[in-house]
Amino acid sequence: MSRLKITIRDAATGPVLEISGELDYDTARELRELIPTVSLHPGQRLTLDLGGMEFCDSSGLSALIAAHHHAHTAQADIALEAVPANTLRILRIAGLDQIFSLGQGGDTGLRADRSR
Repeated sequence: MSRLKITIRDAATGPVLEISGELDYDTARELRELIPTVSLHPGQRLTLDLGGMEFCDSSGLSALIAAHHHAHTAQADIALEAVPANTLRILRIAGLDQIFSLGQGGDTGLRADRSR
């Protein structure tokens, strides 16, 4: 098992959360608790870079949906970048590919000093 690691960095478009490891029942709470602390302004984009994510279960999907709600409440956009193939398949089956913008690569920006 690979422990969840979330690194926050700033980009010109808004905050980027790099998520690596396993986003599952045991770890999704960490992301759900972090999301409300991420400052978003109208018109910004919250990017979740999933390139290092090894596994995502239904609890992980729930945490991603919480991030979507946070962005929507802030009148900001949300995008999932570098989505692993197995997670992309699940997103499509659940119809979540219709609510998330899906990209190929993370937005490059300044590395932040916060890590969880």
